[in-house]
Amino acid sequence: MTAKAGVVGWPVEHSLSPALHGYWLSEYHIDGSYERIPAEPGKLKEVTLDLRAKGFRGVNVTVPHKEAAFALAHKRHDSAQQAGAANLLVFGEAGIEAHNTDTYGLAQSLGTVVSLNKKNVVLLGAGGAARGAVLALARLDATTIHILNRHIARAQALAQALQPIVPSKLVPGELGDWTAVAGDAALVVNSTSAGMTGNAPLDLDLSVLPKSAAVCDIVYNPLETKLLKDAVARGHQTIDGLEMLMHQAVPSFHAFFGKGPQVTPGLRAALEKVLRERQ
Repeated sequence: MTAKAGVVGWPVEHSLSPALHGYWLSEYHIDGSYERIPAEPGKLKEVTLDLRAKGFRGVNVTVPHKEAAFALAHKRHDSAQQAGAANLLVFGEAGIEAHNTDTYGLAQSLGTVVSLNKKNVVLLGAGGAARGAVLALARLDATTIHILNRHIARAQALAQALQPIVPSKLVPGELGDWTAVAGDAALVVNSTSAGMTGNAPLDLDLSVLPKSAAVCDIVYNPLETKLLKDAVARGHQTIDGLEMLMHQAVPSFHAFFGKGPQVTPGLRAALEKVLRERQ
């Protein structure tokens, strides 16, 4: 019997998840399918219950439904509880279980490249993605995480919400504080949608960063944002959003299809090809 799963969002046509999971289904010769499933705002519960009744094993959830997915679950894994949002819903006999794999995905993509033990980080943004980023950076033992946001009140709210559950020191600030805090950063992470295709890019003076600092952008379309291009030009090590996307999908694939897949150069090459074809 074909194992069925998918990704729910609005819009959802842009999602790379079907290509990603499709690659693994083919590689491991699994009888399964992974579909794009559109769900308008306010319709997630209706769509999710219908998919469960149709025998789907679960779904990934993308914007704008991650908080709604968290709310409708019967059980919430610690990963979702801490993030306050869910990007993975697993359907079982006892109900719907919510997970969040974004924190895992970012931690895995960064952990193979940079050591944050007892080092400082600058995090750009204070939205939903930033919450998972804080948890990932704390998991990697960052000493201080400077959360810079256009509106400081959001950065303050995020720091206040997460400080009780992370060992790292969280310091909220405005984007204008960049020069003051970037001088001793080991890593910069952009968790905003700035630089995504159709959005204005980030305009940061990277000359204030130490040469040894790494720069990460969770945006993967385009694969090399202006932020990453500027970082490469200055000789910084960079991590693009495709790394996080691939790693965050690992727990989902295991939950849907019972196989722990590997993130490989072949997978990356296949996804890069899809992105090039969309340009």
